[in-house]
Amino acid sequence: MTTMNQAAFAVLHGVSRKTVTKWKERGWIVLDGKEVNIEASNELIGRYRKEIVTRGNKPTGNKKALPDETPEQAADRIFIATGATMTMDEARRVKENYLALLNQLEYDIKSKQVIMAADVVREVGEEYAKVRTRLLAIPSEQAPRIHRLRTVAEVRNRLRKPIFL
Repeated sequence: MTTMNQAAFAVLHGVSRKTVTKWKERGWIVLDGKEVNIEASNELIGRYRKEIVTRGNKPTGNKKALPDETPEQAADRIFIATGATMTMDEARRVKENYLALLNQLEYDIKSKQVIMAADVVREVGEEYAKVRTRLLAIPSEQAPRIHRLRTVAEVRNRLRKPIFL
C-alpha cells in the first residue's frame, strides 16, 4: 500500500490540488489518515476517468479539444472534468428512463391527456377578449334604455339581461 499527500497526488495525476479536493468530496479518494492511498484511489478514479495514473505516467488529455478526438471521447472528457459520478450502466439506465418518460409524454400529448400550457393560455385569452368586448359594448347599447329609468333597481334589472346572457 503506497501513500502520498494530496499535493503529490495532484502532481501525479497532472491536476490541481483543488481538483483532488473535489475528488475527495465526491468520495473518489481513499485516505489513510491524512495520506492518499494511491492504489485504492486510482481504482475509484478509474471508474470516472479514462486514464489511470501510476508513478511515472502523466495524463495526456487536457481541457482543449484534441484534433483527433471523437465526439464520444470529448463527451467522456467533459463528463470527467465536470465530475460525472455515474457508471456507464447507471448512465444508460438514466438515459433509458428519460427516453421512456419522453415517449410517454409524447403519447399523452397525442391522446389529448396532456394539454400544452401555451394552448390553454391562448384559448383563455380569446374567451376573455370576447367577454371584454361584450362588457364594453353594454353602455353604448343600453344607454338609451337606461336613460328613461328612474330607480336604481330598474337600472340593475335592465343591466342584468345583457350581462348574464
